[in-house]
Amino acid sequence: MSHSAIGRRGYASVVFGVTARVKAVRKRTQSLAQLNLELAKLEGKQKATAIGVAGGLGAGAAVLVVYAIGFLFAALAAGLSEVVSLWLSLLIVAGVLLLAAAIVAYLAVRSARKVSQPSQALAEAGRTIETLESHV
Repeated sequence: MSHSAIGRRGYASVVFGVTARVKAVRKRTQSLAQLNLELAKLEGKQKATAIGVAGGLGAGAAVLVVYAIGFLFAALAAGLSEVVSLWLSLLIVAGVLLLAAAIVAYLAVRSARKVSQPSQALAEAGRTIETLESHV
């Protein structure tokens, strides 16, 4: 065999070796990417489960607080019934609750009126458009 024939065969084996290594690296990279994706999915499921449990426990606590508040108002009415008749004590507690609800509703409406539009952001956007139009 001539030197050039051996050289071509050696070159072909080198190219084949490099190609095989590139394919192996690509395959490993794809495997790593798939494993990372599976790990991210698993972590996401675990976190979603933990958030779901926390949300359920929080909702349960909120329900218990609502019942406790009801019992506190009942205790207030029962305490007032020692001074006035039972129906009047219940009426007084209901009136106080309605007054508190009216005050909270008024504050909610007043707060909602302040949240109309982002006026500073709109003004800044207008100035930006004017600047762009004057320079273009």
